Amino acid sequence: MAERDEAIVSMRGIVKRFPGVVANDHVDFEVRAGEVHALLGENGAGKTTLMNILYGLYSPDEGEIYVRGRKATIRSPRDAIALGIGMVHQHFKLVYPHTVAENIVLGLSSAKFLFPTSEVREKIRAFSERYGLRVDPDTRIWQLSAGEQQRVEIIKALYRGAEVLILDEPTTMLTPSETEELFAILRRMAEEGRAVIFITHKLDEVMTVADRVTVLRKGKVMGTVKPAETSKRELARMMVGREVLFRLERKPVEKGRVVLEVEDLRALNDRGLLALKGVSFTVREGEILGIAGVAGNGQRELVEVVTGLRRAVGGKVLILGEDVTNRSPKEIVEEGVAHIPEERIRMGLVPDMSVAENLILKDYRCPPFCGRFFLNFDFITRHAQELIADYEIMTPSLRTPAKLLSGGNIQRLILARETSGHPRLIVAAHPTYGLDVGATEQIRHLLLKQRERGVAILLVSEDLDEIMQMSDRIGVMFEGQIVGIVEAGKADVEEIGMMMVGGKKASKV
Repeated sequence: MAERDEAIVSMRGIVKRFPGVVANDHVDFEVRAGEVHALLGENGAGKTTLMNILYGLYSPDEGEIYVRGRKATIRSPRDAIALGIGMVHQHFKLVYPHTVAENIVLGLSSAKFLFPTSEVREKIRAFSERYGLRVDPDTRIWQLSAGEQQRVEIIKALYRGAEVLILDEPTTMLTPSETEELFAILRRMAEEGRAVIFITHKLDEVMTVADRVTVLRKGKVMGTVKPAETSKRELARMMVGREVLFRLERKPVEKGRVVLEVEDLRALNDRGLLALKGVSFTVREGEILGIAGVAGNGQRELVEVVTGLRRAVGGKVLILGEDVTNRSPKEIVEEGVAHIPEERIRMGLVPDMSVAENLILKDYRCPPFCGRFFLNFDFITRHAQELIADYEIMTPSLRTPAKLLSGGNIQRLILARETSGHPRLIVAAHPTYGLDVGATEQIRHLLLKQRERGVAILLVSEDLDEIMQMSDRIGVMFEGQIVGIVEAGKADVEEIGMMMVGGKKASKV
């Protein structure tokens, strides 16, 4: 076992500039053999940029990198992998038309890319079983949920035997038991002398698994501390520069009419298999119904059927009593349904269009956004300025391409567009996935404000803390069915976790 004081990687004086911003401002960072080192910071703080430099995706403008005491020039991920550095990205680097096995061996000279051998597939299955990251090596990536795709990325890094493993928000789609299993693997890797860099916005995870924590804010290092010598509140203050409230205030709200009613809903997944098997529930005005479950148990299909993106093969979807089953997304929107999608960049916006243009995607056809023949650019500008101020969207200008915003600001943009039109129902899929503690707090507050206004909210998330804090009632999905609905105030985390893996059923309320 390597000594814990030995730095496998040392980054010194790293500077990285982009037009109009210094992403990394003379950053010093090191990770030692035998440790799990957490890297914290708000979206846009520079932590992913720093790790992209270490993995060879960016070149630093200034600074040096040392690997095992020797100065290293890392020009590409191939160089990083050759040095024993692996990375699991927040936004997956997968080839959608190809299989899991083909993606995992992509770039490896020792394995066939097309039609990988049975030996490769068996090795992948062995990793899947060992780490509890279940995935079929012969399934194509486009057929997988976001959570399943993340598992492929984790297996891909482990398959390459990385001695330095960078994990960017790796537990977002895992159950509590799977998270514990992953942490056990990370601890085992550290005990073997490997180094783990763990990027997360979940402070409980930092306190549980990290040996040391480095905090970045606005591109600068705020400090490196040991979890045993600090607190969640202090770490959050270092991250965002202010006090963060960890308990959300959920005001009492009188429940009104049934807004969303789902009756015996059935739908197929992308492989043509039955993904929804008779799902039924209701959501009322001023209520948040949280849907918990492990990724791949029908949550994505449920969201897509309700929002008109996938056809049902049986059952009904009703909005305020009107049957909207299998209507188009446009018709669903016109019924007052807002959608915060799971994959915010692929489905939530048009990346190359400006912030202002993305804010009017649902309304550009309608006055006062347009006249008889042309768009009303004066009104669009005023509208965008108001939403940017109200929702605290940090953007250089209205004309900035939306893809250049941080994850938290992209989510604020989507929320601004979806909720500014006074919806009756919000369907929110993983609304804080991958966001830092400050952005997470703000997004949750924005949703709670909509609840107070009498909006019905269907919240889908694998983050049990989020489900427990936000919901009035909690429904648990397993293998395409609702296995139970419980009052949030009476819910037990262990019981919910057992239901998520099919170990227990609860009566519906």
